[in-house]
Amino acid sequence: MTAAKSLRVSIRRNQIKGPLKTRANSSIKKARISILEGNLDNSNISVQNAIIALDKAAKKGAIHKKNAARRKSRITRQLNKLQKQLS
Repeated sequence: MTAAKSLRVSIRRNQIKGPLKTRANSSIKKARISILEGNLDNSNISVQNAIIALDKAAKKGAIHKKNAARRKSRITRQLNKLQKQLS
């Protein structure tokens, strides 16, 4: 593969995978903020949105499958901790 083709391929990949990574990271951030605020209803919705975004990013190869699983596990544990505190 020539350097020019390699450059074209990497630019194309970044255009596809960049928004997926950004969407996943921003949805995780929103979920963590809503968990810290202690609002259970908003937290449930935002965690579900984060899980969906992570699954899509992993499916397209923007992030590794195990990376997505680890992040989903961590955010779910935070949500479960909040539910225990409020109950």
